[in-house]
Order: sequence, then structure tokens, then C-alpha cells
Amino acid sequence: MKYRSRTEITVLILEAANGGATKTKIMYKSFLSYAQLKEYFTMLIENGLLEYEDGTQKYRTTEKGLRLLKIYNQIEELIPSTINTSNKEPF
Repeated sequence: MKYRSRTEITVLILEAANGGATKTKIMYKSFLSYAQLKEYFTMLIENGLLEYEDGTQKYRTTEKGLRLLKIYNQIEELIPSTINTSNKEPF
């Protein structure tokens, strides 16, 4: 698997938690270990991007998190990631 930035991992977690998901489901969808996931959860909850629902025992992307996803996707449309298979610099 290629190197992923913290932003890319954050987006994967927020997408997985959109609509509500368990810790295990998010862990598998974002391809993270449990230790890595705990670290990201702490950061995302502290920044108001992710919330935990006691009643359902699921994590859910907040409105702020959904806005981040929307902005990230808009940026991806403007500046698509280039897959570099020839080991040349993209610019």
C-alpha cells in the first residue's frame, strides 16, 4: 500500500463513519490498526469532526466533519491525485 497522508486517512475515517459505524467497521474500511485508529479518534473527536453515540455505540461524522469531506472532495476535483508509476516527478 502506498504512503497515505494524515489528511487522506482522516477522510477515510470520516467517510466510513458517515451515517454511523462501529469502531471495527471503521478500522477495516480505513485500513488501520487498532492503535492507529485510537490515535485518530482522539484527534477527530477533540476537533469536533467525529462523535460517539452512547445509545447505539457507534461513531458518526459530525456536520463539521461532513463539511471537511465536501471541501476535500472539491479540492480533489480541482487537483486530482496523480498516480506516479514511472518514478518521475509529477511536475
